[in-house]
Formats: sequence, structure tokens, C-alpha cells
Amino acid sequence: MALKRRSKVDSGFSMSSMTDIVFLLLIFFMITSTLVTPPANKDLVLPKSDHQVSAKPNTTISVNKDQQYFLAGEPIPFWKIERTLKEIMANEPETYIALHVDESVPFSIVGKVRDIAIRNKYKLILATQPK
Repeated sequence: MALKRRSKVDSGFSMSSMTDIVFLLLIFFMITSTLVTPPANKDLVLPKSDHQVSAKPNTTISVNKDQQYFLAGEPIPFWKIERTLKEIMANEPETYIALHVDESVPFSIVGKVRDIAIRNKYKLILATQPK
């Protein structure tokens, strides 16, 4: 009689469950990273918009309902904004500036900041809330 012993152990490992976990984590981090907002003044009520831009700003300018200016979260007088932006943008010319303006602020304030951006050839994004 020829009896065979079957004592061979399979040393393989299935990676399919590991790749499923990796893809789930990847999707989770991609979704949560879009929820991160730049530091801005918390007292702002932004206007609503249907169109959103995916560019990541390097600095933010905020104007609250009392028409106080904030650059990167720090209060700043209007006359210092252009000079401070030149210092920030000297190192990185291809940066974006996000403009957060309360919806009750007159549009002329937005125009003043926009004029600074045009004069210095900065890329300006007007921040709004999605509808």
C-alpha cells in the first residue's frame, strides 16, 4: 500500500484584506482633508456660492463686520497689508491669497484688497461658503 503523508503547510499570506483596509483608510483621509479650513476670523459670515476652487491658499486676509482687517489671523491696519504681503510673497511668488469677508461688509472693501492683489500680481481667491 502506498500511503502519502500530507504534512505540507501552506506558508502563503493573503494580502487582499490588507489592501481593503489601506483603501478604506485612503478614502477616509481624503474626505477628512477636504474638511480642513484655513485659519480665519471666526466672527465672519461668508456669502454662499455654487462654485468652489481647489487651490490651496498660503495666507488669508479676513475682514469682519466691523471692517477690521486680519492677515493670517492677526489684526492689522489696512495701510500695512500691502507691505506685509510683499514680505510674505517675496519667498514664494506662486502663492494664493484667500480673502474672507463678512457678507455685511461693503464691496468697496473687497475692491481695495483686490486692487492690492492686482497691483502686485498676486492670485486672490474670494472665500465663500458652499450652498
